[in-house]
Parts: sequence; structure tokens; C-alpha cells
Amino acid sequence: MTDYDRSAEAPPAGTRHRVRGPSRPPVDTAPASHGGKRPARWTSASKPELSRKRRVATYAALDLGTNNCRLLIARPTENGFRVLDGFSRIVRLGEGLSQTGRLSEAAMERTVEALKLCAGKLRQHEGIKARIIATEACRSADNSASFLARVKREAGLHFEVVDRKTEAELAVTGCADLIELDAPGAILFDIGGGSSELAWLDFRGGRPRNQGKTSASIRSWHSLPVGVVSIAEKFGGVDVTPEIFEAMVAHVTNELRHFRGREKLREMLATHPVHFLGTSGTVTTLAGLYLGLDRYERSKVDGLWMRAEDIDATMRVLMGMSYERRMGNPCIGRERADLVIPGCAIFEAIRREWPCSRIRVADRGLREGILISMMAADRVWMRGRPGRNRRGGRDAK
Repeated sequence: MTDYDRSAEAPPAGTRHRVRGPSRPPVDTAPASHGGKRPARWTSASKPELSRKRRVATYAALDLGTNNCRLLIARPTENGFRVLDGFSRIVRLGEGLSQTGRLSEAAMERTVEALKLCAGKLRQHEGIKARIIATEACRSADNSASFLARVKREAGLHFEVVDRKTEAELAVTGCADLIELDAPGAILFDIGGGSSELAWLDFRGGRPRNQGKTSASIRSWHSLPVGVVSIAEKFGGVDVTPEIFEAMVAHVTNELRHFRGREKLREMLATHPVHFLGTSGTVTTLAGLYLGLDRYERSKVDGLWMRAEDIDATMRVLMGMSYERRMGNPCIGRERADLVIPGCAIFEAIRREWPCSRIRVADRGLREGILISMMAADRVWMRGRPGRNRRGGRDAK
């Protein structure tokens, strides 16, 4: 449940994204034409329609979190996938949830309007196979069932509310190819709006060849009941003094004590170069600030390594910014200005608990994990090259 994410917008014409790693090949994000229409209702993991002429199926991943509504539509290529369309909007569905236990009418209205747009994008693709998930806000709100019924009625979308373990596994699957081949283990953290997921992957017994099965290497995972929205509502996110920031960090640190295998992980860190990987708007924002970008550029951020001293320096710069300056910064923006420092507090608590010399930034996560999982389950990368039949010849036209 990444707190915010600029990469979810439809990729600009000609953009190509190369994914590094052993088990997933290049991802082609060049635009593609859309075709046909389909009925206006989709269920999570609905099956694609069949036609007489062989065609490559289209897949979609829709992730509704506490803060963001994000959609990614893609089609498999020879060894990866090609992004056809995307959508991202900050809806703040969980606004006030930590205080009232309920989704507010205003938040639900914003979210339904965004989901109608997502449904319209899905409608442009015939025979699409979609997985449509909701995370922390819909897991915890007292009125989530009535909200999801409204979404089904008004937008034609049927959501699967995933548990925290599934959320962690999908994040791992989406980011796994950024983990270096020789890493004996990895810690992946995803700072969300209402919760934050941590997963410890142990590769000392071998690493799965298939990226869709990377989650099998999870030795321990934990979902923290804290995210950027809940921390901002508890402590404030507009004017954050050093004292308030330290109180935020202490609050998160207390939650980290419940991480199963915490001491075992410390022992491993003392003897093995465990790989740290962060996927969230907090981490990508820090990367953009560190690079001094005039505007956020995913291609420069995704996969970037940041040293501990660079993270420290960038956090100091951020803490020195007024709320107005944060709003005016192109890598932060008005909608994120009150959330980025609470996100940094969660990040800082993780860094203090398990100190590391560098961290890799991932501008990817649940949506990519959903797509990879669906395509791997359908064995799309084991059928040979698109456009060729099993005997090696071209399909009949």
C-alpha cells in the first residue's frame, strides 16, 4: 500500500523501462493501441474471453490503499510485459479513519469517482483479466462492506480485500528483480498510508528462479499498524519540529519490536551483506530530492542506490523546509507535503532498528507484483514467443 506514487500515470509515448534481475526480463512500457469493449462489471481475477484467433491476453492490477488509487494495465511480451495504460490518484480514502474507525462520506465520494475512471479504462480492453484489491483502509474500517457494495453498484468493480501477508508477498514479487544476484538476503519495506509492510527474505538456501515465486523465500514478515496518514493524523504533518519527529520515530520503533525474528535478523546483518529495498513514495521522494530533480523522473529514481550518509543529508534538507516550500517542491507537491515527514519517521525507525550502509529505491510494488503473479500463474513466459505456435512456426493469420 504505497503511500503515493508518480509512476502509476500512463507512460509517455516511447518510454521504455528495463527491469534488472535474473528472473524477470525487460518490461516494455511503449504505448499500445486498445481495442473493443467489454461488459461494465469486473471481478478480481476475472477470466479473459477467448477468440478464434490466438491473441495475447491483457492483464490489469488495481490497488486501492489508504491514500492512493492506482491502476496498471499491461500485456505480456516475450519475457516481460508491456504497459498499455495506468492511473494514479491520491484519494485519501483513510482520511480520519484512525480517529473514527470509519470511512468518511467525503473520502468515499472521492474514491468512487476515481474508481469510475478506472472502470472506464478497463472497459477499453476486451477480454481483460483483472485482479482488483483493497488494503488497509478497507480491512479496518467499520463501514468498509457498505462502501465496497457502493463501489460495485456505481463503478461495477468487485474488490478483493487482501490480508496483510498477501500484501507483503505481492510487494516482494513486484520488487524482487532489484535485489542483486549475490545477495544472501534482503529486507523489503513498503511504507503505506495506513500500514507499512516489512519482509525478510533469506536466500542462503537458494533463490527461486521464477520471480513470481520469490515470496517463497520470505523468512519473516510483519505489517506495522502505522502509515503516513495515520502518523500525520496522530502527530501532525504540517509543522514538524525535531521533537515531534523523534516522537514519531519512537512510536514506530515500539511497533517494530513485534517483528518476528528481529534478533535473528540482527545476527544475519552482522555477518552477511543483506540487501535493503524500499518501495514507497517516501523513499522515492527522498531520492528525487537527493538527485535535485526539477520534476520527478521515475527512470532516474527506480533502482537508485542511496548511501546512508546521503539519506541523512537529504532528510536534514527536508526537515529544514517549511510546509510552503514542501508544497512548492516538484518532487513533493501540495498533496504530499503533510505526509512526507511522517513517512520519513517510519523510514528512520527502520534504519535505526537495522542499520545499513545503503538502500535501493524501488518505484514499483503491489501492482507490478499482481501482474507478475497473474502472468506467471498463466505460464505466459513458458509458451514461447508471442506470435509463434508450439512447432516454431508463425500462427496462421
